[in-house]
Amino acid sequence: METAEKAQESNARSSPPNGASSIQPAGYLLELSLDWIVLRASQNIHHLLGQSHVTLVDEPLGRFVHNQALHDLRNLFSRLSGTTGIGRAYGVRLTDDPDLVDIAFQLSDGRVILEAVPATAAFGESFGSVGGLVFGLAAAHGQALLDNAARRMRALTGYDRVTLICGGERSESSRGAFGAPAKTEDDVPAIVGDIEAEPIALFPHVEERSVAAALMRACDPVTRASLDQQGVRASLRIPFKGDGAEGEFRCDSRTRRAPNFELHAAAELFAQLFAMRLEIDRLRSS
Repeated sequence: METAEKAQESNARSSPPNGASSIQPAGYLLELSLDWIVLRASQNIHHLLGQSHVTLVDEPLGRFVHNQALHDLRNLFSRLSGTTGIGRAYGVRLTDDPDLVDIAFQLSDGRVILEAVPATAAFGESFGSVGGLVFGLAAAHGQALLDNAARRMRALTGYDRVTLICGGERSESSRGAFGAPAKTEDDVPAIVGDIEAEPIALFPHVEERSVAAALMRACDPVTRASLDQQGVRASLRIPFKGDGAEGEFRCDSRTRRAPNFELHAAAELFAQLFAMRLEIDRLRSS
Protein backbone atom coordinates (compact mmCIF):
# COMPACT_ATOMS: atom_id res chain seq x y z
CA MET A 1 0.00 0.00 0.00
CA GLU A 2 1.27 3.49 -0.81
CA THR A 3 2.38 5.69 2.06
CA ALA A 4 0.48 8.94 2.55
CA GLU A 5 3.57 10.93 1.55
CA LYS A 6 4.10 9.01 -1.69
CA ALA A 7 0.40 9.06 -2.54
CA GLN A 8 0.41 12.83 -2.15
CA GLU A 9 3.48 13.04 -4.39
CA SER A 10 1.76 10.87 -7.01
CA ASN A 11 -1.36 13.01 -7.03
CA ALA A 12 0.67 16.18 -7.33
CA ARG A 13 2.39 14.87 -10.46
CA SER A 14 -0.34 12.75 -12.04
CA SER A 15 -0.32 14.58 -15.37
CA PRO A 16 3.01 14.57 -17.19
CA PRO A 17 4.06 17.77 -18.94
CA ASN A 18 4.17 17.93 -22.72
CA GLY A 19 7.12 15.95 -24.07
CA ALA A 20 7.59 13.91 -20.89
CA SER A 21 9.32 10.56 -21.40
CA SER A 22 7.07 7.57 -21.97
CA ILE A 23 7.21 3.96 -23.08
CA GLN A 24 5.07 1.85 -25.36
CA PRO A 25 2.43 -0.13 -23.42
CA ALA A 26 3.69 -3.52 -24.67
CA GLY A 27 6.76 -3.17 -22.42
CA TYR A 28 7.89 -2.03 -19.00
CA LEU A 29 10.74 0.29 -18.05
CA LEU A 30 12.77 0.96 -14.92
CA GLU A 31 15.41 3.66 -14.68
CA LEU A 32 17.94 2.63 -12.04
CA SER A 33 20.95 4.17 -10.37
CA LEU A 34 24.28 2.36 -10.73
CA ASP A 35 23.62 0.63 -7.42
CA TRP A 36 20.17 -0.43 -8.69
CA ILE A 37 17.94 1.95 -6.79
CA VAL A 38 14.75 2.69 -8.71
CA LEU A 39 14.77 6.29 -9.95
CA ARG A 40 11.81 6.12 -12.33
CA ALA A 41 9.29 3.50 -13.37
CA SER A 42 6.69 3.18 -16.10
CA GLN A 43 3.18 3.54 -14.71
CA ASN A 44 2.24 0.03 -15.86
CA ILE A 45 5.01 -1.58 -13.77
CA HIS A 46 2.50 -3.04 -11.31
CA HIS A 47 1.56 -5.60 -13.97
CA LEU A 48 5.17 -6.82 -13.91
CA LEU A 49 6.25 -6.48 -10.27
CA GLY A 50 2.93 -6.33 -8.42
CA GLN A 51 3.79 -2.94 -6.89
CA SER A 52 2.74 0.61 -7.75
CA HIS A 53 5.22 2.75 -9.66
CA VAL A 54 5.06 5.18 -6.74
CA THR A 55 6.05 2.50 -4.23
CA LEU A 56 9.11 1.47 -6.25
CA VAL A 57 10.74 4.89 -6.59
CA ASP A 58 13.75 5.46 -4.30
CA GLU A 59 13.75 1.80 -3.24
CA PRO A 60 16.29 -0.96 -4.09
CA LEU A 61 15.09 -3.15 -6.95
CA GLY A 62 16.04 -6.17 -4.85
CA ARG A 63 13.04 -5.53 -2.60
CA PHE A 64 10.68 -6.47 -5.43
CA VAL A 65 12.36 -9.23 -7.47
CA HIS A 66 13.76 -12.66 -6.69
CA ASN A 67 17.32 -12.74 -5.36
CA GLN A 68 18.52 -15.13 -8.08
CA ALA A 69 17.09 -12.98 -10.86
CA LEU A 70 18.73 -9.87 -9.41
CA HIS A 71 22.06 -11.69 -8.98
CA ASP A 72 22.05 -12.92 -12.60
CA LEU A 73 21.11 -9.53 -14.00
CA ARG A 74 23.76 -7.70 -11.99
CA ASN A 75 26.41 -10.19 -13.10
CA LEU A 76 25.44 -9.58 -16.71
CA PHE A 77 25.46 -5.84 -16.07
CA SER A 78 28.98 -6.02 -14.63
CA ARG A 79 30.20 -7.50 -17.93
CA LEU A 80 28.44 -4.73 -19.84
CA SER A 81 29.84 -1.86 -17.75
CA GLY A 82 32.09 0.48 -19.71
CA THR A 83 30.54 -0.40 -23.07
CA THR A 84 27.80 1.17 -25.15
CA GLY A 85 26.13 -2.16 -25.87
CA ILE A 86 22.81 -3.63 -24.82
CA GLY A 87 22.67 -6.56 -22.41
CA ARG A 88 19.84 -9.05 -22.81
CA ALA A 89 18.49 -11.90 -20.73
CA TYR A 90 15.78 -14.26 -21.91
CA GLY A 91 13.12 -16.22 -20.06
CA VAL A 92 13.65 -14.48 -16.71
CA ARG A 93 11.35 -15.05 -13.72
CA LEU A 94 11.41 -11.83 -11.72
CA THR A 95 8.67 -12.61 -9.19
CA ASP A 96 6.38 -15.48 -8.19
CA ASP A 97 4.30 -14.75 -11.30
CA PRO A 98 4.61 -17.81 -13.60
CA ASP A 99 4.99 -15.65 -16.71
CA LEU A 100 8.57 -15.16 -17.89
CA VAL A 101 9.99 -11.99 -19.41
CA ASP A 102 12.83 -11.05 -21.71
CA ILE A 103 14.98 -8.18 -20.46
CA ALA A 104 17.21 -5.61 -22.15
CA PHE A 105 19.33 -3.09 -20.28
CA GLN A 106 21.96 -0.50 -21.10
CA LEU A 107 23.87 2.40 -19.60
CA SER A 108 22.60 5.86 -20.47
CA ASP A 109 23.76 9.13 -18.88
CA GLY A 110 25.13 7.24 -15.88
CA ARG A 111 21.91 5.32 -15.32
CA VAL A 112 20.74 1.78 -16.00
CA ILE A 113 17.76 1.60 -18.35
CA LEU A 114 16.05 -1.76 -17.85
CA GLU A 115 13.21 -2.83 -20.14
CA ALA A 116 11.08 -5.98 -20.06
CA VAL A 117 8.62 -7.62 -22.46
CA PRO A 118 6.78 -10.97 -22.34
CA ALA A 119 9.19 -13.80 -23.13
CA THR A 120 9.29 -15.17 -26.67
CA ALA A 121 7.79 -18.65 -26.87
CA ALA A 122 10.02 -19.92 -29.71
CA PHE A 123 13.36 -18.68 -28.39
CA GLY A 124 16.36 -19.43 -30.61
CA GLU A 125 14.68 -19.43 -34.02
CA SER A 126 15.88 -15.94 -34.97
CA PHE A 127 19.51 -16.44 -33.95
CA GLY A 128 19.55 -19.86 -35.58
CA SER A 129 18.84 -18.44 -39.02
CA VAL A 130 21.42 -15.62 -39.03
CA GLY A 131 24.39 -17.75 -40.09
CA GLY A 132 22.74 -19.08 -43.23
CA LEU A 133 21.41 -15.69 -44.24
CA VAL A 134 24.84 -14.06 -43.91
CA PHE A 135 26.54 -16.91 -45.78
CA GLY A 136 24.24 -16.21 -48.73
CA LEU A 137 25.72 -12.70 -49.08
CA ALA A 138 29.16 -13.99 -50.09
CA ALA A 139 28.52 -14.13 -53.83
CA ALA A 140 26.95 -10.65 -54.15
CA HIS A 141 28.84 -7.43 -54.90
CA GLY A 142 28.09 -3.70 -55.21
CA GLN A 143 24.41 -2.80 -55.42
CA ALA A 144 23.50 -6.48 -55.62
CA LEU A 145 25.00 -6.94 -52.15
CA LEU A 146 22.75 -4.19 -50.75
CA ASP A 147 19.68 -5.62 -52.49
CA ASN A 148 20.47 -9.10 -51.24
CA ALA A 149 20.98 -7.85 -47.67
CA ALA A 150 17.62 -6.04 -47.68
CA ARG A 151 15.85 -9.19 -48.90
CA ARG A 152 17.54 -11.36 -46.32
CA MET A 153 16.79 -8.96 -43.48
CA ARG A 154 13.14 -9.11 -44.53
CA ALA A 155 13.32 -12.92 -44.47
CA LEU A 156 14.86 -12.81 -40.99
CA THR A 157 12.36 -10.39 -39.46
CA GLY A 158 9.21 -11.24 -41.42
CA TYR A 159 8.38 -7.54 -41.80
CA ASP A 160 6.61 -6.25 -44.92
CA ARG A 161 9.30 -3.80 -46.01
CA VAL A 162 13.00 -3.41 -45.33
CA THR A 163 14.86 -0.28 -46.39
CA LEU A 164 18.65 -0.30 -46.25
CA ILE A 165 20.52 3.01 -46.23
CA CYS A 166 24.30 3.11 -46.39
CA GLY A 167 25.92 6.47 -47.12
CA GLY A 168 24.28 7.75 -50.28
CA GLU A 169 23.13 4.27 -51.34
CA ARG A 170 19.71 2.80 -50.72
CA SER A 171 17.94 -0.49 -51.31
CA GLU A 172 14.44 -1.70 -50.55
CA SER A 173 12.75 -5.08 -50.36
CA SER A 174 8.99 -4.90 -50.01
CA ARG A 175 5.98 -7.18 -50.01
CA GLY A 176 3.37 -4.93 -51.65
CA ALA A 177 3.17 -1.15 -51.84
CA PHE A 178 3.23 1.26 -48.90
CA GLY A 179 1.62 4.68 -48.67
CA ALA A 180 4.98 6.45 -48.95
CA PRO A 181 8.71 5.58 -49.00
CA ALA A 182 10.42 5.05 -45.66
CA LYS A 183 11.52 8.35 -44.15
CA THR A 184 14.75 7.30 -42.52
CA GLU A 185 15.27 10.75 -41.04
CA ASP A 186 12.33 10.16 -38.66
CA ASP A 187 13.29 9.75 -34.99
CA VAL A 188 11.89 6.22 -34.70
CA PRO A 189 12.62 4.10 -31.59
CA ALA A 190 14.52 0.85 -32.08
CA ILE A 191 11.32 -1.19 -31.63
CA VAL A 192 7.82 0.07 -32.38
CA GLY A 193 5.09 -2.47 -31.68
CA ASP A 194 1.99 -0.45 -32.53
CA ILE A 195 1.85 3.27 -33.33
CA GLU A 196 -1.85 3.28 -32.42
CA ALA A 197 -1.23 2.19 -28.81
CA GLU A 198 -1.34 4.95 -26.22
CA PRO A 199 2.03 5.60 -24.50
CA ILE A 200 2.59 4.91 -20.81
CA ALA A 201 4.19 7.77 -18.85
CA LEU A 202 7.19 7.36 -16.60
CA PHE A 203 7.07 8.42 -12.95
CA PRO A 204 8.28 10.87 -11.72
CA HIS A 205 7.32 13.01 -14.71
CA VAL A 206 10.51 14.90 -15.38
CA GLU A 207 12.28 15.72 -18.62
CA GLU A 208 15.36 13.45 -18.71
CA ARG A 209 17.43 12.36 -21.69
CA SER A 210 18.52 9.17 -19.98
CA VAL A 211 15.67 7.12 -21.48
CA ALA A 212 16.06 8.53 -25.00
CA ALA A 213 18.05 5.40 -25.94
CA ALA A 214 15.41 2.99 -24.59
CA LEU A 215 14.51 0.34 -27.16
CA MET A 216 10.80 0.87 -26.59
CA ARG A 217 10.49 4.55 -25.80
CA ALA A 218 7.26 5.91 -27.22
CA CYS A 219 7.15 7.71 -30.56
CA ASP A 220 6.62 11.44 -30.43
CA PRO A 221 3.42 12.70 -32.15
CA VAL A 222 5.28 13.92 -35.25
CA THR A 223 6.93 10.53 -35.79
CA ARG A 224 3.67 8.68 -35.21
CA ALA A 225 1.97 10.85 -37.84
CA SER A 226 4.81 10.25 -40.30
CA LEU A 227 4.67 6.47 -39.84
CA ASP A 228 0.91 6.51 -40.23
CA GLN A 229 1.26 8.44 -43.51
CA GLN A 230 3.63 5.76 -44.77
CA GLY A 231 1.17 3.02 -43.86
CA VAL A 232 3.49 1.70 -41.12
CA ARG A 233 2.06 0.39 -37.85
CA ALA A 234 5.14 -1.36 -36.42
CA SER A 235 8.85 -1.12 -37.13
CA LEU A 236 12.39 -2.11 -36.22
CA ARG A 237 15.39 0.20 -36.62
CA ILE A 238 18.79 -1.46 -36.79
CA PRO A 239 21.83 0.81 -37.19
CA PHE A 240 25.20 -0.68 -38.10
CA LYS A 241 28.73 0.65 -38.20
CA GLY A 242 32.05 -0.71 -39.39
CA ASP A 243 35.44 0.72 -40.28
CA GLY A 244 34.30 1.53 -43.79
CA ALA A 245 30.52 1.24 -43.64
CA GLU A 246 27.78 2.96 -41.66
CA GLY A 247 24.02 2.97 -42.12
CA GLU A 248 20.83 1.32 -40.95
CA PHE A 249 18.11 -1.13 -41.78
CA ARG A 250 14.52 0.07 -41.29
CA CYS A 251 11.97 -2.76 -41.09
CA ASP A 252 8.30 -1.79 -41.45
CA SER A 253 5.08 -3.72 -40.90
CA ARG A 254 1.52 -2.83 -41.90
CA THR A 255 0.18 -4.60 -38.81
CA ARG A 256 1.09 -4.45 -35.13
CA ARG A 257 3.94 -6.69 -34.00
CA ALA A 258 4.60 -7.88 -30.47
CA PRO A 259 8.03 -6.63 -29.31
CA ASN A 260 10.68 -9.34 -29.54
CA PHE A 261 14.10 -8.64 -28.01
CA GLU A 262 15.63 -11.79 -29.50
CA LEU A 263 14.54 -10.86 -33.01
CA HIS A 264 15.97 -7.36 -32.60
CA ALA A 265 19.26 -8.79 -31.30
CA ALA A 266 19.43 -11.25 -34.21
CA ALA A 267 18.77 -8.40 -36.65
CA GLU A 268 21.58 -6.40 -35.00
CA LEU A 269 23.94 -9.36 -35.45
CA PHE A 270 22.97 -9.75 -39.12
CA ALA A 271 23.47 -6.02 -39.69
CA GLN A 272 26.97 -6.01 -38.17
CA LEU A 273 28.02 -9.09 -40.15
CA PHE A 274 26.66 -7.42 -43.28
CA ALA A 275 28.75 -4.32 -42.50
CA MET A 276 31.87 -6.51 -42.38
CA ARG A 277 30.93 -8.16 -45.68
CA LEU A 278 30.30 -4.74 -47.24
CA GLU A 279 33.68 -3.49 -46.08
CA ILE A 280 35.42 -6.50 -47.65
CA ASP A 281 33.53 -5.98 -50.90
CA ARG A 282 34.55 -2.30 -51.08
CA LEU A 283 38.20 -3.07 -50.32
CA ARG A 284 38.26 -5.59 -53.15
CA SER A 285 36.69 -3.06 -55.50
CA SER A 286 39.13 -0.25 -54.69
